[in-house]
Amino acid sequence: MRHVNTGTLAFVMFVALALLSSTHGKNSEARESPPPKATTTEVVIDNFSFSPKTITVPIGATVTWTNHDNVPHVVTSADDQFKKSPVLKAGQSFSNTFATSGTYSYFCSIHPRMTAKIIVK
Repeated sequence: MRHVNTGTLAFVMFVALALLSSTHGKNSEARESPPPKATTTEVVIDNFSFSPKTITVPIGATVTWTNHDNVPHVVTSADDQFKKSPVLKAGQSFSNTFATSGTYSYFCSIHPRMTAKIIVK
């Protein structure tokens, strides 16, 4: 049998360890959970109110308001945190996607007593 040089043995062990580490990293990446699916939440405008009055949605969720009243409404952010809707006539909808966490209060600019809020977590 040949005598193995200690330096060569150390080099081989180092290369083997590096290969195992890189393989382990790839496997753990493959096991990560996929990003959450985008969700859509419906808010109904009916009888001069938003329903539900308060909703909690995840970051990236889309909220869609649909007017079920026979009069027009405009969804308006209380602090200009999101773009206001056009005038929504009966049966029309408006959507907004919430990319950052926070509390978003809103109202109908035609009927300011109609108020509600969205909590994004």
